Amino acid sequence: MSPQKCFTKGSAEPGPVPKDSIRLYSMRFCPFAQRARLVLNAKGINHDIININLESKPEWFLKKNPLGLVPTLETSAGEVVYESPITCEYLDEAYPVKKLLPSSPFAKAQQKMLLEHFSKVVPYFYKIPAGRNKGEDVSGMEAELKEKFAKLNEVLVNRKTKFFGGDSITMIDYMMWPFFERLEVFELKHCLANTPELKKWTECMAEDPTVKASGHSVDTYKGFYRTYVEGKPNYDYGL
Repeated sequence: MSPQKCFTKGSAEPGPVPKDSIRLYSMRFCPFAQRARLVLNAKGINHDIININLESKPEWFLKKNPLGLVPTLETSAGEVVYESPITCEYLDEAYPVKKLLPSSPFAKAQQKMLLEHFSKVVPYFYKIPAGRNKGEDVSGMEAELKEKFAKLNEVLVNRKTKFFGGDSITMIDYMMWPFFERLEVFELKHCLANTPELKKWTECMAEDPTVKASGHSVDTYKGFYRTYVEGKPNYDYGL
């Protein structure tokens, strides 16, 4: 079995987490799990990845995390951490090399507040394509998404910085990126038309080596989401 292929119900449990490493339970196309992959790669943390079939989860995985969520982290000591913002903050604290969160309590709070605001934007990335697939008129939802993007654009205008945390990529950028990476896949790229700073941010993020190493081509994403819409998600699509 390719190490990238997902573990499913009945799969044998992988061996223990090596001492100098951390394990990420993931799914190749999940934007929330991609957040943790971005942080692991950006910080150069030694890790292995176990992909999980989210439709048919292995029994041993549900013992580690009864909610069955990805991302889930497991340390060599058997400690388990889940929920994407929590896993990412944990990684930044447990591996202090190349900190992604600011040290100032206020600057850190600013990033968390922005992430909280962004969590209200995330549902649109799902609701609009779902509505479109059902033949619904999604123009109202698209107008709402454009308004949300305008507010994010304003943040960049007011801060006069290339990224949301300053002139280099920090935690908040990696937390938001996986959803913007899927804009073309979900046919939502036109929603950036009147937000030049936000559009520029997406272009700068796409050039980041960590971002390039963590995602998939538009065609691969489209292929997976096609199987997802058909109700038979192929988590190993493209392997």
